[in-house]
Amino acid sequence: MALRVSVVMLCATALVGCSTMKGWFSSDKKKAAAPAALVDFQPSAQPSRIWSANVGKGEGKIGARQGPAIADGRVYAAAVKGGVHAYDLQTGAKLWNYPSKLLLTGGPGVGEGVVAVGSLDGDVVALDADTGSEKWTAKLGNEIIAAPAVGMGMVFVRSNDGRVTAFDAASGERRWFWNQDVPMLSVRGNDTPVLGPGYLFVGNDDGTVVALSANDGRPLWEESVAQQEGRTELSRMADVDGAPVLDGTTLYATSYKGKTIAIDAPSGQPMWISDHGGPGRIGVGPNVLVVSEAADNVVGLYKSGGSAMWTQPAMTRRNLTAPAIQGDYAVVGDLDGYLHWLSLDTGEFAARSRVGRDRLLSAPRVADGILVVQDVGGKLSAYRLGQ
Repeated sequence: MALRVSVVMLCATALVGCSTMKGWFSSDKKKAAAPAALVDFQPSAQPSRIWSANVGKGEGKIGARQGPAIADGRVYAAAVKGGVHAYDLQTGAKLWNYPSKLLLTGGPGVGEGVVAVGSLDGDVVALDADTGSEKWTAKLGNEIIAAPAVGMGMVFVRSNDGRVTAFDAASGERRWFWNQDVPMLSVRGNDTPVLGPGYLFVGNDDGTVVALSANDGRPLWEESVAQQEGRTELSRMADVDGAPVLDGTTLYATSYKGKTIAIDAPSGQPMWISDHGGPGRIGVGPNVLVVSEAADNVVGLYKSGGSAMWTQPAMTRRNLTAPAIQGDYAVVGDLDGYLHWLSLDTGEFAARSRVGRDRLLSAPRVADGILVVQDVGGKLSAYRLGQ
């Protein structure tokens, strides 16, 4: 098993060459360069908070990017200490709670009537989506900070050692596993695998995306989003830490090294590559892709060729989340608990709302026109855009 060394540990032991990394995984803002001041603007959108809930003790400084899942009119959310919760998407009414003593660092994944979640100690728990009753548990050898993917009768779990394990959704029996070596140094975090018809798409810490056969885990193709180039381990970091996005037959993936790629999903052939990208998920609109770059610029890319449509540079050092798309807007969160709505056409600010004082680390989720976000303190908030 490859040894994974975090950026934080490297800074603590080497104390050399890490000045640009200070504050990435810490809420101690005095040690980092000051975040960009919030700019004034005339709002053109009217988001309103329709409900909120506290799911328990949040992830704090773990860096898991723990966020909710939405399916069939319900919101499912987990807390490091507090178990798993289900809420009505429209009203926020609590439907059930699964109490747990496990440190649930992975956000929940949901599908086919199953909710699955992982823990800091490598536990996998599968629950009935309607009632919250436990269906089965399993154990892996490494921490799980990515939400499992559920579909095609299986639960697919990516652990922090680069391994993807498939479990039978009904029984919890292990069906197969696939392993990818991780670099000595990588960005903290990874994301859920993405399901396609017979496929499982996985972003890796070495800058690649791989397509696996969902039935048996057999690799079908592999494509580099960004090359591991540079003289140091730090400069070679090229993690694909955001879940790839399948839009029709096109797969989009983005890398910490500042690249975004469009791939023909069935064949694995690249269609275009852009010199803009980031460490989190991609927001996909009708005609535009939106990425949050490592330098905290938000960039809109034309879906047709990957060239930049617009750039919003006014939130540098605000440690932005990956974007979500709500109506005609891209939405990102920041280290001070603010949500920012940007026009999909121009990237200009359209609205702003503060969830709370805790940092927003996980990308917001959107379903049925409602945006749901979870902060690192465990607070869940839902927003609807006004008319």
